[in-house]
Amino acid sequence: MEQTTTFADAQRDMRHAYAGGAPGMLVSSLVWMGAGLAATAGSAQQAVLALFVGGMAIHPLGMLLARLLGRPGNHARGNPLGALALESTVWMLFGFALAYSLSQWRSELFFPAMLLTIGGRYLSFATVYGMRIYWVCGAALAAAGFLLAGNKAPMANSAFAGAAIELAFAVAIFARERSALRRALPQ
Repeated sequence: MEQTTTFADAQRDMRHAYAGGAPGMLVSSLVWMGAGLAATAGSAQQAVLALFVGGMAIHPLGMLLARLLGRPGNHARGNPLGALALESTVWMLFGFALAYSLSQWRSELFFPAMLLTIGGRYLSFATVYGMRIYWVCGAALAAAGFLLAGNKAPMANSAFAGAAIELAFAVAIFARERSALRRALPQ
């Protein structure tokens, strides 16, 4: 993989390598769904564990899915936006620790806090991928987190909301990437 030269090149490389982030977001949606099912059929602790353990699989499974879709699944060596993506992951882990601590007080606040945390992370993806749709996605996740916490929604409802929002945006990003790929191909 070659070195990127401009900020726009770095964003283009990230979009190409990871199909605009759609594979990872699709996997994340499935993890949220699993956590919702765990909250419905199991305990609060099982639901938290499902999101945490499943969350660790999002990036590797997203990379695998990107490769299956014909993308590299890795960005170019030296792409400075790779560091921003990693830094936002560290921020998300801090948010997870805060959400987990909050859940020890009131378990139903775990998923709304994670919706806020992940929503915030997606705001940085607008820069990583150069796609404004991530601002909308981040805002939707954060708004859901606020509304669900304010209404004292059951844990499962909050997890299923995360799943639905991420699935909707994954589909939209897949459609955008498919359209962009068609425009890039010689006619």
